[in-house]
Amino acid sequence: MSTEIPVTTPADSTAPASGSAPTSVPAPPVHVPSVHIRAVITWVAIFPLVAIGMTALTPLTETWHPVMRSLVLTLLVVPTAVYVVVPKLLAAYGSLKRRQTGKAARP
Repeated sequence: MSTEIPVTTPADSTAPASGSAPTSVPAPPVHVPSVHIRAVITWVAIFPLVAIGMTALTPLTETWHPVMRSLVLTLLVVPTAVYVVVPKLLAAYGSLKRRQTGKAARP
């Protein structure tokens, strides 16, 4: 003798509740820069950081092995570029592209 257990599925979470209208607003289209633009933006972020870092660290690290100097420099430059400078440059690029797109759409 077998007993069947009814299987229930949760309600679709993407469907609006009965009697209510969806409240989400569609996000504006996002312009994703090409790999070439991202490479240029990354270089624009890294080059000045490396130049400034080398200039600032040279008096402290003149006697160090070049590999150790590179290690310390990259420990400072890479996180600064990845978490601070590149996101700001990408945001500025996105703002510029949105402004250009807005001007082109106006009659």
